[in-house]
Amino acid sequence: MPELIEHSGVVERTAGGTVYVKITSRSACGSCKARQACGLAEAQEKIVEVPAAQAGEYAPGDRVTVGVRRRAGGLAVALAYVGALAVLLAALVAGISLLGWSEGCSALAALGAVVLYYGVLWLFRRKIEHTIQFTITKN
Repeated sequence: MPELIEHSGVVERTAGGTVYVKITSRSACGSCKARQACGLAEAQEKIVEVPAAQAGEYAPGDRVTVGVRRRAGGLAVALAYVGALAVLLAALVAGISLLGWSEGCSALAALGAVVLYYGVLWLFRRKIEHTIQFTITKN
């Protein structure tokens, strides 16, 4: 299994020590031969900010490959989805079992706890950015 998760993209612009790369994210059916007839194929364009000391070497329109360590990708998934699910379930169970709230109140409290969880992630986004680092190479 490769160490990096890689996507091809096109440099949109550079600013300071950052290269902004446009990548196209496709759903699993995006490569299916029947996608035009089906109409369910999804493709989204995303801009990835890649800090690079040699940002001046890249020009708009350059074809590049952006990569991130597989471990960092797993951390991002764990923080974004697994952590939120754990907070949701813990708050729901605590509301119903420990506090004796109704299911509706517990559900609202659980949703509020998830909003609070994402707020805390947002507050610590700079620390998280340092653990999830992108690499860039010219094609």
